Amino acid sequence: MDLAGSEIPRSRAMTRTLGVLLAAGASRRFGAQDKLLAMLHGTPLILHAARTLMAADCSETVVVVSSEAVAALLPAGMRSIRVAPDQPMSMSFRAAVAHAQQCGAGRALICLGDMPRVRPATLAALLARPQGSAACRLGTVRMPPVLLDARDYEAGLQAQGDAGARGVIAGLQPEALIELDAGEASDVDTPEQLARLR
Repeated sequence: MDLAGSEIPRSRAMTRTLGVLLAAGASRRFGAQDKLLAMLHGTPLILHAARTLMAADCSETVVVVSSEAVAALLPAGMRSIRVAPDQPMSMSFRAAVAHAQQCGAGRALICLGDMPRVRPATLAALLARPQGSAACRLGTVRMPPVLLDARDYEAGLQAQGDAGARGVIAGLQPEALIELDAGEASDVDTPEQLARLR
């Protein structure tokens, strides 16, 4: 079903929000250990983002994973969507969008498992958007978390390589962007980046 550019009725069913945590990355730059299992303030990295998303006002929350060890850490009530390991970021993003489309969610709040400092208030600001897709920015750089409206699902399913949501958020108007502070925008790709957050 092609949703791009169509008028989607805002029935109660279609305004359901699916919360999605992308946590299937290969962690190549982190070394031998899966970065999502590394400890930050006594808690595995993945759980910082997972708990923040679980506390957001979403109808359902899922996580896209490729690792059994990561899946085993998920909070109760957070279902997993499995993808093959060593896939580009777009594979996880497309899996998230496909699930949102299949379950009839009117929008999807998509967060990254390696961004542990995103605040609940930021997710609340995204969810407060009256309509359309939205994303975050640090200065002029656009980035996740992303609120993807159902009208943009088909565009999201076209993501390739390591682009993820980049193609969708590039076309957003400035008023659809929520400003992050530098701490919130921090992600973890290397042990050095993790050490700076400790």
